Amino acid sequence: MKRLIASLLLAACLATPAAAQSDEIETVISSQIEAFLADDFVTAFSFASPMIRDIFRTPENFGAMVRGGYPMVWRPADVTFLELHEEDGALWQTVRITDAQGMVHYLGYQMVELENGWKINAVQVLKAPGLSA
Repeated sequence: MKRLIASLLLAACLATPAAAQSDEIETVISSQIEAFLADDFVTAFSFASPMIRDIFRTPENFGAMVRGGYPMVWRPADVTFLELHEEDGALWQTVRITDAQGMVHYLGYQMVELENGWKINAVQVLKAPGLSA
């Protein structure tokens, strides 16, 4: 019985950093989406990694890319966080976004941890689960 309790406590302690990590990542993505909803591209741009910031150079360029290429992120009706997983050494957060027209989109957010916290390093549109090409 003592071994079972010790095992459960150890598992809970090991899961806590992962849960905290997941919460921090969800907060970053949610905060960026909130900034898009407010058309605050300066704040939205602040959640992007240095690589993304180097590519787009300005919040205005970044905002134009999101409006044109990711309208479901710019104006979502609903956002649901799914699994956080590692793939080829990168950490990816899967997010289900329902757009203003009711269409469901699945996106993968690649996250990087820097000295000042988690940043979004890439976003890709994923195939809907259960569908084949």
